[in-house]
Amino acid sequence: MLDLLQDQKAIESAVNSAVQAQGVLDMHTHLYPPSFGTPVPNRSGKTDNTGMALWGIDELLTYHYLIAEVFRVVPATQLPYEHFWKMSKIEQADHIFKHLFVERAPISEACRGVLTAIGKLGLDPNDRKLDGWRKWFKEQDPSQYVDKVMEVANVKLITMTNPVFDDNERNRWLDNPKVASDPRFRAVLRIDPVLQNWPMAARAIGQWGYDAGDGKTLSAKNIEEGRRFLREWVEKQQAVYMALSLGPEFRYPAESGLPTDAIGQTALEKIILPVCAEKGLAFAMMIGSIRGVNPALRDAGDMSGKSDVQAVVRLCAAFPNNRFFVTMLARENQHEMCVAARKFGNLMLFGCWWFLNNPSLIEEIERMRMELLGTSFIPQHSDARVLDHLVYKWDHSRKVIAKVMTDKFTDLLATGRAPSAAEIKQTAELFLAGNYRAFAGSL
Repeated sequence: MLDLLQDQKAIESAVNSAVQAQGVLDMHTHLYPPSFGTPVPNRSGKTDNTGMALWGIDELLTYHYLIAEVFRVVPATQLPYEHFWKMSKIEQADHIFKHLFVERAPISEACRGVLTAIGKLGLDPNDRKLDGWRKWFKEQDPSQYVDKVMEVANVKLITMTNPVFDDNERNRWLDNPKVASDPRFRAVLRIDPVLQNWPMAARAIGQWGYDAGDGKTLSAKNIEEGRRFLREWVEKQQAVYMALSLGPEFRYPAESGLPTDAIGQTALEKIILPVCAEKGLAFAMMIGSIRGVNPALRDAGDMSGKSDVQAVVRLCAAFPNNRFFVTMLARENQHEMCVAARKFGNLMLFGCWWFLNNPSLIEEIERMRMELLGTSFIPQHSDARVLDHLVYKWDHSRKVIAKVMTDKFTDLLATGRAPSAAEIKQTAELFLAGNYRAFAGSL
């Protein structure tokens, strides 16, 4: 007999238990295993100044969300950008901690996230000095610390982002083919220039031994060589999908004068999507970031813009044998994206990306998605760039997802159809793991 839940309190308890217990397959992060090098001093004494595996309090405090925030409190007229960038990592962290955590209430989501992570890791978030936190992080073994963070966050798998056109990234794969053999992490082949700047991509892969041509045209041979390049890197990385980020100006079909021009469209149609279909890989598009509106802020200087949902609709219609993971950065795009996903089974919406990763917006978006799509979407990904982000992003997101699930299952009860504990558990599994696993098809 089904374990039917007959009141809102029972539903809330079952939802909270199911959401907290369900391990996450985090489908999009910028995290790396310790084998990619860590710039954080630790008890082993090993450091790598170009290391990509970021963790610890100084990385948390100097994340670009907080850099942008501190320049609102101490503007560049008081501390010029170039002076800030000349500071050491520790000096930057001290500056941010002083002005955002000590001299003001740390109520922004980015500040709260640091304190959530600190508290969940067993440290005292009431500390007004960084010495104790720094000492604790320095004592951690990097690999064991990955296990600890994943346990605290209840994350079972971390999906990386691996940009093959980044020299630091690519050279690590070439120097050590087993660099990503850590089973806790899976790779994603990130290929932005292939679509956004084919001339640049063609020059680069030409230097790496592929006959991509001059980048101005794409012959049949150039197309096949571009495919060979992607195939070989999919195999090298054992990638679970391909991905790129696009600005809000992205259009399909391409429009003259825009960055994704006719040659980029040809690369998309003739190189990227055929290899994805051949390899059975989904293609992820993160759309809506405007890069460098304030270049002096470096990584903190980007913002969002409204994108063209119809470009995604046309791609899904034109390539029914391809699967598309899509997330958009602007709040204004979310309703239209939900409606689009109702029309195409090869479109999977995922996450509340970047500037949408705030509880009020997550709640609004997940409520809309549940009402329009039922259980057939991926509510969240962490987008973590610092390992410790997993702790706070999943803690905060789980609470919002559970709140909306409770409301929706209570609405179901109001129809006279009582939900079961098994249905709630199934829904939590779909949202936090199952939908990603099934749509990716490569986990």
